[in-house]
Amino acid sequence: MSELTSVDWSRAQFALTALYHFLFVPLTLGLSFIIAIMESIYVKTGNEVWKKITKFWLSLFAINFAIGVATGIIMEFEFGTNWANYSWFVGDIFGAPLAIEGLMAFFLEATFFAVMFFGWDKVSKKFHLFSTWCVAIGSNLSAFWILVANAWMQYPVGMKFNLDSARNEMENFFEVAFSPVAVSKFLHTIGSGYVISALFVIGISAWFLLKKRHRLEAKKSLVVGASFGLICSIFLFFSGDESAYRVTQTQPMKLAAMEGVYQGEHRAGIVAFGILNPKKQIDNNESVFLFNISIPYALSILGNRDPNSFVPGIEDLIYGNEAKNIEPMQNRIDRGKIAIKALKDYKFAKENNITDLKQSSQILFEQNFKDFGYGYLEKPEDTIPPIALTFYSFHIMVGLGTFFFLLFIVVLYLTMANDIEKFKKILWICVFSIPLGYIAAEAGWIVAEVGRQPWAIQDLMPVSIGATHLGKLNVQISFWLFALLFTVLLIAEIKIMLTQIKKGFDAHQNHIKEAK
Repeated sequence: MSELTSVDWSRAQFALTALYHFLFVPLTLGLSFIIAIMESIYVKTGNEVWKKITKFWLSLFAINFAIGVATGIIMEFEFGTNWANYSWFVGDIFGAPLAIEGLMAFFLEATFFAVMFFGWDKVSKKFHLFSTWCVAIGSNLSAFWILVANAWMQYPVGMKFNLDSARNEMENFFEVAFSPVAVSKFLHTIGSGYVISALFVIGISAWFLLKKRHRLEAKKSLVVGASFGLICSIFLFFSGDESAYRVTQTQPMKLAAMEGVYQGEHRAGIVAFGILNPKKQIDNNESVFLFNISIPYALSILGNRDPNSFVPGIEDLIYGNEAKNIEPMQNRIDRGKIAIKALKDYKFAKENNITDLKQSSQILFEQNFKDFGYGYLEKPEDTIPPIALTFYSFHIMVGLGTFFFLLFIVVLYLTMANDIEKFKKILWICVFSIPLGYIAAEAGWIVAEVGRQPWAIQDLMPVSIGATHLGKLNVQISFWLFALLFTVLLIAEIKIMLTQIKKGFDAHQNHIKEAK
């Protein structure tokens, strides 16, 4: 195994930060809406039990919210410290949605959070409810703008490259903000956050029932959590379908890795369960799977909305498939090198006032710019992402998502039938499903980010080119410091939450008043 470089350590550091940050974000996205629903029931009915329930879940939301903000700020700073070349290349575009997130969404979220948490006895019921909904909406708006920035990296649109400054500049803000990839990514990501939050609520409520504590509050929470989770699970299936369709159209190599497709085929099936053959490489004839069960036609339907359509495999994308009008990847590498040379020639011509060379270089660059990033790759095989990690992450995500859907149905039915306490195994499954929700979300994030390797920006900038030229030791030190910091924060959150949960609903009915 080759020694890790400075770029590898920078990638590991950003992955570490993103994965830890994403432990806190999903709960913020969904629990804020669950709290808003519970408080809406309280305001509508005047039942003080619902106020007690709302305050209990609000206390857990506040803990998660505070720690999530800390990790998010660190992640944004890493763009400047570890990815300076990337920031220079696309800062004019990538920075815009992040700025809007801070100025609009986070401001809305943070402002009304103070009213939501401290304003129970200082503002009217309706204004407090309005503040709670504003926090929920603000949290999800923050996610929208951040995911717009991420989606642009996966599907760069609405921009033009400025040869004079060697930077990408935004031409169409709305094309960036509302590209189909951005919309599908946002919907699928928040859907996963909602499901995690629902699992969190039913898991803790189930624990109370197992301990025979706060049975009324726990059952009411179970009904809201399971109902919310069931609706969001159905939504998640549809948004996942749309996300897979967009991946097929914009990142076919990622789709091939997600399903372990080496050789393209018509009427392609989806692998319901499979074990990859570790000996399989692109340059040998080993079978792809040691064992697999597939659903016929499903991948063609998912990817192209046509059961008979052709889904390209990794070998088609690398070596080309003339019958399907897929050119070899080497052609794109060659065009990328032409674009890179044209950019250098343009700079030289500009510095030396050579008009003809400047004009011809500009034309040549614009003709080949769409493959600019390929010019930095050494060989076509460099465009293949880690297949095993992408494949297994995708199938873990889908498998757990299906399990959650069934769990919400069972829990909702048994709770409504008032029999849930008799099924202790179901209650324990609810408790142990809390971490499974996070595993599914992290697996989905791995699919999105690992599956698009080697690209920092799809087709335009490989990760290796976007990194800052830092000493490896410096990055190693910061990596381990962040790993320690994030682990301490995670342990602290879990410990504080467990303490709050053990206190129960009654301890929280007046906690806000006592904090004054």
